[in-house]
Amino acid sequence: MTITEERRAPAAPPPRRTNRLWALLRNSWRQLTSMRTALVLLFLLAIAAIPGSVFPQRAVNAERVTQYYRAHPQLAPWLERLGGFDVYASPWFASIYLLLFTSLIGCIVPRIADHLRALRQPPPDAPKRLERLPQHAEPWARAGEPAGVARDIASGLRRGRFRTKVREHADGSWTVSAEKGTLKETGNLLFHSALIAVLLGVGFGHWYGWHANRILVGGADQGFCNTLTQYDDSTLGPRVGPGDLPNFCIKLSDFDATFQSTGQPRTFSATVQVSEDNGPAETRKFTVNDPLRLDGANVYLLGHGYAPVLKFTDRYGVAQTKVVPFLPIDAMQTSEGVAQFPDVNIDPKTDKRDPTLQMGFEGLYLPTSPSDGGARSAFPAENNPVLYLSAYRGDLGLDVGTPGSVYSLDAGQIASGDLKKISGARPHALKLGDTWTLDDGTKLEFVGTRPFATLSIRHDPTQLLVLAGAVAGLIGLMFSLSGRRRRVWFRVRPNAALAGSGDAPGGTLVAAGGLPRTDYPGFAEEFKQLVKAAEEGKT
Repeated sequence: MTITEERRAPAAPPPRRTNRLWALLRNSWRQLTSMRTALVLLFLLAIAAIPGSVFPQRAVNAERVTQYYRAHPQLAPWLERLGGFDVYASPWFASIYLLLFTSLIGCIVPRIADHLRALRQPPPDAPKRLERLPQHAEPWARAGEPAGVARDIASGLRRGRFRTKVREHADGSWTVSAEKGTLKETGNLLFHSALIAVLLGVGFGHWYGWHANRILVGGADQGFCNTLTQYDDSTLGPRVGPGDLPNFCIKLSDFDATFQSTGQPRTFSATVQVSEDNGPAETRKFTVNDPLRLDGANVYLLGHGYAPVLKFTDRYGVAQTKVVPFLPIDAMQTSEGVAQFPDVNIDPKTDKRDPTLQMGFEGLYLPTSPSDGGARSAFPAENNPVLYLSAYRGDLGLDVGTPGSVYSLDAGQIASGDLKKISGARPHALKLGDTWTLDDGTKLEFVGTRPFATLSIRHDPTQLLVLAGAVAGLIGLMFSLSGRRRRVWFRVRPNAALAGSGDAPGGTLVAAGGLPRTDYPGFAEEFKQLVKAAEEGKT
């Protein structure tokens, strides 16, 4: 007995590792470029931006970050490691940003190509069974040749802004294909393309832009030039250096503020002297809604306040005058601030400074002191100005090198006793021209006030791109929400019954069907109107 062995087909070679890797990459790319993933990433980006609003950001206000370290010494180092104080420059925020950007591009580009291809192609021919469509009409008779009736129906549909295509078939029938509502997909693509433009603008604006803030006090001696050392705080983009800043200088010559009877501001306007590229000074005026536009920067007016002018005369008869901005703390311009005099009470014989004799004054400024003597201003204009101050003598702590606020005395120096309060429990009230004589014979005179303007100086090279993207996004969103894509078909063929009777030679039989491509509750009524117009020959 012989044993026959069945010949088996050779086993397929095991899949290559490169094929599995390619399949993994292809599937990952498909998932990344899906619209669902883009929406999830957009939602994650919104969530990732929340810590930037909750925690102080070093790029916006480094002093607040320092204060947060003091208030939360255990939590702050962990937030620092996680990028909580530089959220928008952190790697995890940038990764979400780049993934969203990649997802949008990978999703939009193929859809744009498909949409353009669909716009170039005519609407598809009518299906064989129109009665199976969601909307259809029973065939009806109409006088005229099939070709003429089909062209007449197509002409009426074009007047209704339908894209149409008339086709002749071998059996002598004619079909009219019509489509409308492609603007919905156009708006959808425009919206997502605009979102990409906004993301590009924000990204490049962060790289190549810069911004700074400055409190500018009125007076010829209080101007500033566009250098980092003369700003209260500043932030440069990663691709911008100090030498890239444009050359200009600004001095505040006048500030005009008007208020309503309730104290609400009516108008703010600043008059400044501006010189660009070491040229002659020009007088320019700008307001809150009309910024000062310079070559390479825009200057925005954010607010205003008052800077008391204080003259301190030490025990040796040496006088110093300082103009100190007090920051508003309410809508009525109740303002708080400090005046520090570290270089006073220097012995003229030894020319040595005793740090324990430095002077500091802290308190409130009320542009309009209420009649009842309250601690809050009654009106933002200077109708009855009063300055309430408390005096401190000792080491101000300005030589330690630790960053601190110029608008408040060092609480650590006060707590340690190095800076002692020498005035009474209640602040001392000063009106314009008043002089306060302290316990050691030194004097402080309230000379007057000067207005100051809070300025924001910014340069964003992609500002127009972001604006155009935002406008285009709104237009695309309106088109996407209002567009309703739908298709209708008419089949026109000779009416054999009428043609055979001899009563109506050349008669036709017309059938119609419609299909909404999107959710469109009003399509049934629109279809009835189209059929009625076709029956009456008014299409």
